[in-house]
Formats: sequence, structure tokens, C-alpha cells
Amino acid sequence: MAQQRLLYVVGARPNFVKMAPVVAELSRRSPDADHVVVHTGQHYAPELSEIFIDQLGLPEPRYRLEIGSGSHAEQTARIMKRLEEVVVADPPAIAFIAGDVNSTLAAALVLVKLGVPYGHVESGLRSFDRSMPEEVNRIVADEFAEHLFAHSEEAVENLLREGIESERIHLVGNTMIDTLCRLEGRFRSLRIAEQLELSERGFVLVTLHRPSLVDGSLLPEVLEQLQAVAERITVVFPVHPRTRQRIPALERYPDIRFLAPVGYLEFLSLEADAAAVLTDSGGVQEETTFLGVPCFTRRATTERPVTTRLGTNVVLGLDPSRISEVVDALGTDERPHSVPPLWDGRASERIADIVVEWLE
Repeated sequence: MAQQRLLYVVGARPNFVKMAPVVAELSRRSPDADHVVVHTGQHYAPELSEIFIDQLGLPEPRYRLEIGSGSHAEQTARIMKRLEEVVVADPPAIAFIAGDVNSTLAAALVLVKLGVPYGHVESGLRSFDRSMPEEVNRIVADEFAEHLFAHSEEAVENLLREGIESERIHLVGNTMIDTLCRLEGRFRSLRIAEQLELSERGFVLVTLHRPSLVDGSLLPEVLEQLQAVAERITVVFPVHPRTRQRIPALERYPDIRFLAPVGYLEFLSLEADAAAVLTDSGGVQEETTFLGVPCFTRRATTERPVTTRLGTNVVLGLDPSRISEVVDALGTDERPHSVPPLWDGRASERIADIVVEWLE
């Protein structure tokens, strides 16, 4: 009998974190299968790509598509062309995609058109804002997936509301938390805050990268607000490469402590010791909920409402003046919070149970 091939498509920082435990668990459960990782190269800077592969223990990608930067259409088209060649040459029994980036959308389109069944890790998230490219990517990826792996009850409800058949939907939990649990001992032992001479719970950690913020007129005002916050509490800002390109002079904000991008473990170490986190990242909303760290999300909506309902997350909206609320809330926010159900570090095991049975 021919060897079964399982294909995993990753391309951006969040994909690596969500997919690593799935690859590891399915490799353990199906050691005789051929497990093939494809790296599209959507994130290609070492600090956003190679360091993640190394720290997460992902297998060396067999295929590197090296698509690089470009518009949404350019990236999606290049991925589709190069991924199609890979899939046609070595057709898998099943493929896996994760999240909501352009690599996710492109892979979904290639796989469904070639008749290859795929599982979508982190299905069902909805911001209900279709002006977000990620929202479009999620909807398309979910529509055609053979298996939709949801991380919360809200995600399941979204899928059912859209007419997705219940037998395709699996409530499995959050694979990003699997990765966090597996690495917790390592990132806590790094003590990056201590190395930077920061006191525990004595700083606000900032991460901002979405085009709606950094590409428009809001960024200078946001930086002015962060400068005002930094006069009251230390502000630590590891700057994403595309964000750094849009800040002409860091010296205009002397009290903000700008850092070069840090690795995944290093960022988690800072996150765990922060007094609060200000972010526009979906994954950070989840990590802070698990870690019990107050999170303030600079977006108008969140596709992860479970982090506001059960967790530590507050959606601030896009008005820069609300950034001052971060400091105002410190020490006074006693809202009860909990870790959502099935965010227990075993989501990838539940995915493997489903996939192994399906393959058999």
C-alpha cells in the first residue's frame, strides 16, 4: 500500500505557532506516514520565520515557496501557482492549513480545486468586519474544509449559522495554547524582563502591526499617546519590521523603549511578566487570557470574543486617546477571568484523534 502523505502549509508567524503541535502529534501517531511541511515564505525575515521554526521544533520544510512580500493579490497568486506544483507532484491524503493569512486563503483555493481534502485549524473565528482581509480569508478557508477545527463554542456557533454541516465541525480547543503550555518552562526561565532591567509587572508591553493602524494617519497619534503613557510607566515596544518602516524618527518618543523584533520565546517571557499588553494581534489576546495578563486590544472588533467574555481582554477601539485607559486600569481591574474550556494544551491530540480515524 502506498505511503500516506500529510501536507502542512505554513507561511506566517501565527501559522507556525498553531501548526507546530499538530505536526508533532500527527507525526507521533502516524510515524509511517510522510509528513510534508510547506513554507510559503509569506513571512521571510529571520525574526519572523526561521527563529520560529527553530524555537517551535517544526520539521525542516521540504518545500520553500519563497513568495516574499507584495499586495494581497500578488502574494495569493504566487502562493497558488507554486503550491499547485507541489500538490500535483506529490498529492497528499489530507492537508492542513491554519489561521487567516494570505497563505491560508491561497492554500484553501489550491486544495479545493485539486480535490484534496483539508483541515482548517482555528476555524469559525469571525470579527464580522469584512473590510479586514483576514475575515475574507477565514470565511473562504472554512467554506471548503473537510474538517473545521474550532477553538471555542462561539466559533462553532458562527459556522453553524453560516450553514456549515455539523459533522464537519469539531470543537477541539486552541492549538496555540498547546504550544504555549509545551514551552512555558522554557520561556519563563529566560527572564527577559530581568535581563532588560525591567521590574516584574512594572511595564506595559506593546505590539502593533496591522495595516489599519500602521499604514494610515493613526500611527503618529498612537505613538504620542504611548509617549504619554511612558511618562507614567515603562513602555516596551518590540517593533515589527513593517511598523518600523513607518516611524521616521524613534527619537521623537524618548520615553518609549523600542526593541528590535524578538523571538517567540522571548516575547512570551516579556508577556508573562508585563503589567499589561497593548496589541492588535489576535494570538496575543489568547496568550494573555491563558497567562492572566490584562490585555487591551487596539481594534474596533475582535474575532475572539471568548477572550473578552472569559479572559483578560478589553477591546479599546481605534481612538488613540483611549490608550490612557491602560494605565488607569492597572491595579484597579479586578474583573474575574478564566481560561476558556479546552484551552488545556491537548487540542492537537483531539485533532489527531479525528484525523487518524478519518484516514483509517
